[in-house]
Amino acid sequence: MKIIIILISTIFVNNVILAQFLGICPFLGTSKKTSTAVGMGAAVIFVLVLATLVTYLLNKYLLVPNGLQFLQTIAFILVIAALVQMVEIILKKISPSLYTALGVFLPLITTNCCVLGVAITVVTKQFTFGEAAHMLNLGEAIIYAAGIAIGFAVALIIFSGIREHIDLMEAPEGTKGTPIALITAGILAMAFMGFGGLV
Repeated sequence: MKIIIILISTIFVNNVILAQFLGICPFLGTSKKTSTAVGMGAAVIFVLVLATLVTYLLNKYLLVPNGLQFLQTIAFILVIAALVQMVEIILKKISPSLYTALGVFLPLITTNCCVLGVAITVVTKQFTFGEAAHMLNLGEAIIYAAGIAIGFAVALIIFSGIREHIDLMEAPEGTKGTPIALITAGILAMAFMGFGGLV
């Protein structure tokens, strides 16, 4: 039951983009085409889950035992940068078209505050399930990261579909481009607020 609560709360209720406003740059930048949004969503899922796994273990077995918690941010950034480089190399070999479509936004996963934010949240924040607050164990941390990443991908794909539809319509002159995208994102965020009472 705890797994379902974590997934529902991270995907819908506390969506990383629409409720926490993390990862807005790739959200706006890669949402012009659904195919690019799907690729970006998959890359973020892979990087976020892997980064959470590695940073959790790094924090638990290296930083905390040696009293080096003050190095968390720097260590986590280095781990995330290395993982993004790995994803970039793999995508270049497996899917050159997706690699080209993602363009500059693939290296931007390195600076995507969503990835770093989740890695830091998992090791520092106490979560409340039922009556008692506790730190997440490794399994719960992976599920939490997967839920956040899936929520990111869901919001990105829905938003890209809406943007493709808007491009086919004639928007008022003053709202074309970024303004209509921001208005749409705001309406989408309000729609996701409807999930607020689920958990």
